Amino acid sequence: MTLLRSQPEGERDTAAPALPCVPRRTGPLTWARDLAMGMRFAASGGREGWIRTALTAAGVALGVAILLLCASAPTLMNAWHGREKARENLGQAHPPPRSDRTLLYSTVDTTFHGTGIRGRLVDPDGTHPPVPPGVAHLPGPGEMVVSPALKDLLAAPDSALLRERLSAYRIVGVIGDPGLAGPRELTYLAHEDGLGERNSYRIDHFGKNWEAQPLSTPGLVLVIMTCVALMTPVMVFIGTSVRFGNERRERRLAALRLVGADVRTTRRIASGEALFGSLLGLVGGAALFLLSRQLAPFITLWDINVFAADVAPAPLAALLITVLVPTAAVLVTLVAQRGITVEPLGIVRNRPPVRRRLWWRVALPLVGAGLLVPMAVRPGPIDDPLATTRLAAGSTLLLFGVTTLLPWLVERVVGRLRGGPVPWQLAIRRLQLSSGSATRAVSGITVALAGAIAIHMLMTASQAGFAAAYAKSGRAPLITLWGDTTSWQQTARTLDTLRATPGVTTARALLDANAGRMPAPDRDPSRDFPSIIGVGTCAELRKVARLPSCRDGDSFVTDARRSSGTDRGVTPGATIDLNPPDAYDNLHPTPRPWTVPPSARAARLAPLEDGHRLYYDLLLTPSVLDVAQLTNPTMEVLVRFDRDVPDAVEHIRNTATRIDPTMHGGASLDNPHDRQYDGVRKALFLGAAITLLLIGIGLIISTIEQLHERRRLLSTLDAYGIRRATLGWSVLWQTALPVALGLGLALACGLSLGSLLLSIIGSGVTVDWPVVAGMIGIGGGVILFVTALSLPPLWRMMRPEGLRTE
Repeated sequence: MTLLRSQPEGERDTAAPALPCVPRRTGPLTWARDLAMGMRFAASGGREGWIRTALTAAGVALGVAILLLCASAPTLMNAWHGREKARENLGQAHPPPRSDRTLLYSTVDTTFHGTGIRGRLVDPDGTHPPVPPGVAHLPGPGEMVVSPALKDLLAAPDSALLRERLSAYRIVGVIGDPGLAGPRELTYLAHEDGLGERNSYRIDHFGKNWEAQPLSTPGLVLVIMTCVALMTPVMVFIGTSVRFGNERRERRLAALRLVGADVRTTRRIASGEALFGSLLGLVGGAALFLLSRQLAPFITLWDINVFAADVAPAPLAALLITVLVPTAAVLVTLVAQRGITVEPLGIVRNRPPVRRRLWWRVALPLVGAGLLVPMAVRPGPIDDPLATTRLAAGSTLLLFGVTTLLPWLVERVVGRLRGGPVPWQLAIRRLQLSSGSATRAVSGITVALAGAIAIHMLMTASQAGFAAAYAKSGRAPLITLWGDTTSWQQTARTLDTLRATPGVTTARALLDANAGRMPAPDRDPSRDFPSIIGVGTCAELRKVARLPSCRDGDSFVTDARRSSGTDRGVTPGATIDLNPPDAYDNLHPTPRPWTVPPSARAARLAPLEDGHRLYYDLLLTPSVLDVAQLTNPTMEVLVRFDRDVPDAVEHIRNTATRIDPTMHGGASLDNPHDRQYDGVRKALFLGAAITLLLIGIGLIISTIEQLHERRRLLSTLDAYGIRRATLGWSVLWQTALPVALGLGLALACGLSLGSLLLSIIGSGVTVDWPVVAGMIGIGGGVILFVTALSLPPLWRMMRPEGLRTE
């Protein structure tokens, strides 16, 4: 029997002493400690922790590398234009007088097998001439310095005709990098004695005043759209990457809540884990950027080729990327934490589901369309800041609208699906329970494809326009040559030499020069249209006009004024000025009057074989006018050749170089835009494929994570005898349905955005359906790719050992 001892009166009502209240520690030091703890968890989580951190870092690194490459575009173009500006001087407004420090400089560009070659000739006036960058000293007579790429091309076995064209000069050096626009540029600088002032410029320095010309509307639209289409999927991919391992992170946070951490502390720790992965991604992205820019010398787009050192982002852009990417990683993590409740005993996800609102998801693309539609209804230049901002904002909102519509669309579609085979039901039920992770990865596919389709529509429309123009102008095998001349006899010798060239079928030429009205006090000479005089034999004149009859000494006034709608004062018996004003150099030259023969008869011009119209106002036979009276007479030669003769075009160019190294030529034979746009189209297709592959990798990781989280359920299903093929098909449908819906949205958004952009630049809507189908096919291939790589871990998790527990 236990006796109860009574409590003393003084102790009977005394309560136990209360524990002291520990104030919650807050402030920057506490936040820094929590972030550091999260980073320590990410760095010391064992093999699985390191795998998750490495995946996050890899995803962020890819995004950072692409952002750095995009941020390098302005610096790259400035460097390219800077070198082009420093090495060039195509004439000065006030040519310097001849001195010991001047030289004559001439442009002699050429083409070999469709590839342009930049050529320059110099003839120093003294012993101290200016020297362009990249050249230690000017070559001597009969010598030249070449770019490394041209030196290799000249040494190639199939470049015999090019070696023949430049055989007048001996290679004595190589042009250094400062004198090259890019490492693969084909250029040379040669010394040519006896350069005339008529076909060259006298200069006293290199370096021209170059002002960047604003991009045309199609070019500006293409640049803006490319930046938007690149940046949007990159940001989606970075947002997806920082969620790798999210479910394991949440269980760790629950353990921290069990030992006393509050909700805010767990969020800061989770931010620290994401911050660690993003910082590693920054370092990896910088390394990947440095590695990828080494490929710049091997890439040529629109004849632009740059050095690896040119690919460098501006300091401010690099700083913004360094700050914004980790900040975005932390913000994405915090947003993800708001969707769950971290309790000490686990993660609570069975809260009432939040119904996805449609109005704001539709509002984004509608606002984007609202910004673009007025510009499409009234096309015009967009080189002002407001129009450029509207274009970029409208395109971005349309693309982002796709990413916001996809989760709502997937939720609505899977919510209405019922019945079907067992694999289909398993996939649909999983998407009904949680479709967020799948739609996040598929959003990247959707926005990448939509942007790629819109850009490709722009490219296809531009290429179609150039192809139509070149198809019309290049229908006849013609080459036009033009150069300076001093007499009709020189022009006739040029014709004889060209006619003896292999492959030439016909050649015709006229000597032409400008003339004008005689000066008058009440008329501004700069507003007068010059008339064109053509000099040639009767045989040559009959090739350009329908003459009643012709013999040496005849002259003809053509119908050019009726065709052009302007009266230039060329009539029989009229006095014209053979030294008309030059709108660029000399507005008030000394007049040189000459009277049109009163016996001049009317003639009607005939169109050329390529459909171009001629505009000779006055046709003369050689004995009518002394060519020495003309100002800067030139000869224009039209050569027709046989396409079946191998390298006929190159033989003609070689002949022209032998006749006069400064003779220029042009041919509508090889459409350079075909090659350039074809390269860009291939690069776009390859970039879309790589982007989809990267996003597919993220989708694989997300799928494997979900399988790992359900490994006990998979083991249970295996124990009950569920076939592996059934679960494999369920993974396929679980991936296929969001991707299929995303591809449909991408197609609709890409076609709509591309049509709006084409309307803005005033072009017809053109769709290259095979390429679009190929892009959609790649997106569909991601489904099989994800499923195939998900099957091995799925089968590995379907084992009875997964039911064991401790």
